[in-house]
Amino acid sequence: MGGPPMSSLNGKEDGRAARAHLDTNPTISCVTCVYNAGPYVCETVESVLGQTFSDFEYILINDGSKDDSLEKLRRYAATDSRIRLVSRENKGIVESANEGLSMARGEFLARIDSDDVATPTRFEKQVNFLREHPECVAVGSRLQMIDPYGSPLDVSAHKLAHEEIERELLSGSGWALSQPAVMMRRETVVKLGGYRKQYECSEDLDLSLRLAEVGKLANLPEPLTKWRRHLGSVNHTRSAQQDRNADGIIRETLRRRGLPVPDDLNLKRWRPLPHAQQLRQWAWQALKIGNVSVARKHAKSVLRRDPFSLESWRVMYCAIRGR
Repeated sequence: MGGPPMSSLNGKEDGRAARAHLDTNPTISCVTCVYNAGPYVCETVESVLGQTFSDFEYILINDGSKDDSLEKLRRYAATDSRIRLVSRENKGIVESANEGLSMARGEFLARIDSDDVATPTRFEKQVNFLREHPECVAVGSRLQMIDPYGSPLDVSAHKLAHEEIERELLSGSGWALSQPAVMMRRETVVKLGGYRKQYECSEDLDLSLRLAEVGKLANLPEPLTKWRRHLGSVNHTRSAQQDRNADGIIRETLRRRGLPVPDDLNLKRWRPLPHAQQLRQWAWQALKIGNVSVARKHAKSVLRRDPFSLESWRVMYCAIRGR
């Protein structure tokens, strides 16, 4: 298949940052698509700019944000020449990601979402791994999960080896190679056609399975990305669409590989908790690690949503006590 269309930018590249690296290609092109990410995007951008491996360009696609995201991004673009900022009307995550891919010039393509946080050595460790493993076309990592306020939750138990990752992908779990933590060989992604619009919200699962057909996948055992959970994330707001997409992706993948397609696929189904229950869970987890101020924020939120629940009042009482 051919690569994504190399269309001209439908927007303005802001500031002198857009002229960065015109004479040489960077090792890494990092792409972040931003839509109404004002509460989190500064932490995301600063985590990328603070990498120990500094030979990268940072492509930021402002996908028609209606909050203050663009104002914040422009401030960073004005002060760091590695940033290339494009802002235009909303087109969705797939078109935005492919636009970033069409601009990218690095050997490697790194992705991070606009609400997540890269640890300082992420790029360095992933570049080293890909250099040492030429058969590998994409590498992710385990994740440190955090709540909306950045309070730590659990560390993920991602599988590390290709065979285990692919098995999980074929069960419908795009989580197996987490997009906010992945670094890929750019030429390979381009040859595969980039992300596909028909699988919006599950485009990472689709791309990972196509990557697995041309090379090896891996995850590093160290959590190199802090993955932020919040009620406005795609996983919480569009999980039903993700389920439908997964069904279509796996059926197409099996047919493409010449494998039998069962009438009733037994795919992994992840369902978000009801909002009040999720907030209570986050409050208890914050209390468990002694983060009382965050626990109180969650407790206040859950009381507003579910004021007649004894569990809501119980978590508020414990949050006020601090234990």
